[in-house]
Amino acid sequence: MIPDLIKLSGAPWKVLPPGVHHASLSEVRDFFATNPHRRKLFDGFVCAAKALSKGNVQSIYLDGSFVTEKPMPSDYDGCWDPAGVDPLLLDPVLLNFDNGRANQKAKYEGELFPSIAVAVIATGQLFEEFFQIEKFTGKKKGIILIDLTRESF
Repeated sequence: MIPDLIKLSGAPWKVLPPGVHHASLSEVRDFFATNPHRRKLFDGFVCAAKALSKGNVQSIYLDGSFVTEKPMPSDYDGCWDPAGVDPLLLDPVLLNFDNGRANQKAKYEGELFPSIAVAVIATGQLFEEFFQIEKFTGKKKGIILIDLTRESF
């Protein structure tokens, strides 16, 4: 279940409370895909989740302004657990991080990284940790975890 969004002092929009919040794709759709623009982003995310699932990705984290109250987020961000993944079965676009992930954004409306990749080189912070920090305030916030093994595509 997705909890109510909270206000963080200094953040421009309400965010998820700190922690990892388990949800299904249908719960994410019902909670966050609330206008045509957000539905387009969500549809791209579902296509990316399907493509990752074909490569044996078991779980995916969803973040970015899509999981805030921002009415018109530019995209979504996320990361996926590479444990047991066969990269030969993945869409090569999901492994291409060139040009600001332009190919991912064009095909899937957002960008996704392996969760064990380093997001902040200076600190060695991994994406799974990085996504739990609100970028305007530095305060802790939440992310969504979707178990792809429970989804039927």
